[in-house]
Amino acid sequence: MPESKYTQEQYKEDFLSDEKKREKALERALDTRKFEVELYWKRAAYFWTFIGAVLAGFIAVQASSITNKTDLSVVLSCVGFVFSVAWFCVNRGSKHWQENWEKHVDMLENETSGPLYKVVLTRGKPSGVCEHARHLLTGPSPLSVSKINQLISLYIALLWAVLVWYSLPDLNSNSGMNLFYCSVIFLSIFACISFFWLGRTFQGGFWHRASIRSTEINNG
Repeated sequence: MPESKYTQEQYKEDFLSDEKKREKALERALDTRKFEVELYWKRAAYFWTFIGAVLAGFIAVQASSITNKTDLSVVLSCVGFVFSVAWFCVNRGSKHWQENWEKHVDMLENETSGPLYKVVLTRGKPSGVCEHARHLLTGPSPLSVSKINQLISLYIALLWAVLVWYSLPDLNSNSGMNLFYCSVIFLSIFACISFFWLGRTFQGGFWHRASIRSTEINNG
């Protein structure tokens, strides 16, 4: 069943009509946003650790002279590619839910604490060459940390794609392309496609099924 529309009037009725409900909703929105930010960086640390370990393994294989060097290089680069694409998708998903709660704060804060979250205070514009240079090197900038992290994950994914191509044997050589390499690459591409295809959050309605156990003492 498709998701139902939700209007501004319904939002006001559900969250803004009652003062206690509005304050409680704002408190939960702020707490959940903070929780989402913490989860974001925990997920980033998880992917950085795993991808770094795979990259270290890939470099070690490339520097070795083992007989199955090409096979291991293809497998490791494909694993690195899949996990990098997964990291990119997880970054986008985390950003989606983080912005969801930020938008709730935007909607709820006016009558509780004023537009504190929406008002952005910045430095005055620098004047002169020296101040512009100092501001460029050490001053603040309205850059999104999460977007930069997302772009890094995309860069790492593309880098792994290049390493996959680098690891494959020369097509002009007698070895050619074998079924093992094709299978690993196909499986990796399929996994990445499934992230975008099957990894989306379900937006329809939920109808639950429930059951309860019967328990009694048998006196017989």
